[in-house]
Amino acid sequence: MTKDQWTEAGEAVTALILDVFRLNGRLQLAGDRLVAELGLTSARWQILGAIAYAAQPESVAWHARTMGVHRQGVQRIVNELKKEGIVEVQPNPHHKRAHLVVLTAKGRKLFEAALALQVPWVNDISEGLSPDNIATAQAVIGVLKSRLQDASNAQDERAP
Repeated sequence: MTKDQWTEAGEAVTALILDVFRLNGRLQLAGDRLVAELGLTSARWQILGAIAYAAQPESVAWHARTMGVHRQGVQRIVNELKKEGIVEVQPNPHHKRAHLVVLTAKGRKLFEAALALQVPWVNDISEGLSPDNIATAQAVIGVLKSRLQDASNAQDERAP
């Protein structure tokens, strides 16, 4: 597909997607550096955050869906965190094999230590940004995430 075939919005969203890819890479590098002293990586920290911010204990599959990543990757990291005593699994009353993942006291302390590093960092990089502009960016990203999820669900329904 050539540039001439994009709509104006399509071209703008393509540029946004490329910027989001680049931003994601930089966020991962920055996150790795920020929490390295805690023995974390961005991936481990992201999973800790998903567990910590969940309204209730959830399964690995649920966290993977929420994060928009593969279940196997989340499972691998949860297994590592479990061996280190950072998370534990609990029985799931709704599913025999899909245990619920929760932070241990050690995990909560580790996540709080990561947040203590993140707060001044994020305050620094957000300096001068308007909350209204940030809300607009979140709204656009939210619409794109929803449309991608809807398309994925429709594709799953068509699969044999």
